[in-house]
Amino acid sequence: MTSVNQQQLFDQSQQLIPGGVNSPVRAFRSVGGTPVFFKKGLGSKLWDVDGKEYIDYINSWGPMILGHAHPEVIKAVQEVAANSLSFGAPTGLELEIAQLINKLVPSMEQVRLVSSGTEATMSAIRVARGFTGRSKIVKFEGCYHGHSDALLVKAGSGLLTFGKNNQAGVPSSAGVPAEVAAHTLTLEYNNTEALKELFAAMGDELACVIIEPVVGNMNLVVPHMEFLQTLRELCTQHGTVLIFDEVMTGFRVHLGGAQALYNIKPDLTTLGKVIGGGLPVGAFGGRKDIMQCLAPVGAVYQAGTLSGNPVAVTAGLMTLKLIQAPDFHLKLAAQTKKLVDGLVAAAKEAGVVFTAQSVGGMFGLYFSEKCPTSFDEVMQSNKENFNQFFHIMLDAGIYLAPSAFEAGFVSAAHTDEDIAFTVAVAKKAFAALASH
Repeated sequence: MTSVNQQQLFDQSQQLIPGGVNSPVRAFRSVGGTPVFFKKGLGSKLWDVDGKEYIDYINSWGPMILGHAHPEVIKAVQEVAANSLSFGAPTGLELEIAQLINKLVPSMEQVRLVSSGTEATMSAIRVARGFTGRSKIVKFEGCYHGHSDALLVKAGSGLLTFGKNNQAGVPSSAGVPAEVAAHTLTLEYNNTEALKELFAAMGDELACVIIEPVVGNMNLVVPHMEFLQTLRELCTQHGTVLIFDEVMTGFRVHLGGAQALYNIKPDLTTLGKVIGGGLPVGAFGGRKDIMQCLAPVGAVYQAGTLSGNPVAVTAGLMTLKLIQAPDFHLKLAAQTKKLVDGLVAAAKEAGVVFTAQSVGGMFGLYFSEKCPTSFDEVMQSNKENFNQFFHIMLDAGIYLAPSAFEAGFVSAAHTDEDIAFTVAVAKKAFAALASH
């Protein structure tokens, strides 16, 4: 293939791929400019098609917790790939990863593997409905649980980035029938009183509540403990299945996920990202009595030819083994906090309204007075300042999420030098913002 630059690739891609991308936030529509096309990643670094180097704070939206192209993960994948890329039949690897997930997340008494986080959440809701015999589900404003129809109501991630309809009870995407969205009720994140009111009014009609226990899809939003504890109590009282969507937080905020960090036990958990180590894998699991509703032992149907794909499972297995190293998560959290603290100090020095926070290896950057605790507070941040900051950082080789409404990620491969360089670039970016 003849060498082409970013703009040429994007122009050509738009002729054959809607918007030129295969996932909307990649199109840079929110921040402006041409998306970066990459060809290589190693450790904390990425290189684009023009050979420019970047420090990566997206990490494929979370799964590259060890950094890119970790040699042990690559070696394991190469070895298993030589045996065939797929069987569409059982393998011992599926049992091995199920056992490891159960060990690390004990609430997942039984596990079903799928190919993506969207599949995991969609299937968890279906089994919750089958188990309870109820139709209504509850989600929270700004939380994103994949692109299945029932969950595209006041959703986060790319739906916030592109400013789609986010009224409660109204589909956030065209192609979702209003009658499907009508079964999805939305509440404000961290609003304990609204939670109590809804359960008092119709708790016995609710099949499940699905929640990001730490939100990463409307930027990083941290839960109030009272809110999570009340949610657990109300679901127990009313026989409503509590689903923790840990696709993003699983193994990233704590070895046992957010449920271990906050000591809240959900009925079902959905996983993705890290358990694939960079390849497409998802999983859902939880109480055995609920999971026994799944075919072939129960009446709730779910299937997938590539579920438990041996290559993807191998990448996940090696990743999960390596992140059990002593103090792995303590070091990851400390490095992430070092980044956050450095950015906050740099903004303060420049006199720019800015704050930031982290949980484990996830972080949030906000051009606002305080860290937001809800969808409405997230939406009040200065999006224009973020967009300018993003481009100054990108030009200097710092790759952040191209949206003010996405969390960022640090990997175990990010060094002190990476953090120091990032903060040094940010000082210049904040100074430029302050001069406007």
